[in-house]
Amino acid sequence: MKKTAIPKFKNPKEEYEFWQNNDSTDYIDWEAQSESVRMPNLKPSTKKISLRLPETLLSDIKILANREDVPYQSLMKVILYQWVRSAIKLNK
Repeated sequence: MKKTAIPKFKNPKEEYEFWQNNDSTDYIDWEAQSESVRMPNLKPSTKKISLRLPETLLSDIKILANREDVPYQSLMKVILYQWVRSAIKLNK
């Protein structure tokens, strides 16, 4: 859809007044101007799961987590993440 041309403004005040009273989507195609953006600092959404582990394995994980002074579930996430990333790299 063709957009209306943005008028020339005499000064910043005139431009300010214009944008206060007009919708920018009538003048700018924001979708055509946008690009995909990565936001690496955002926490990815998580999903709660139930996982059955042998008691000895869980005990060992808790011992390791205690040594590292981190919650055992957080340690499990890190271990799984690292393993999956390395497995993906090996299969490329």
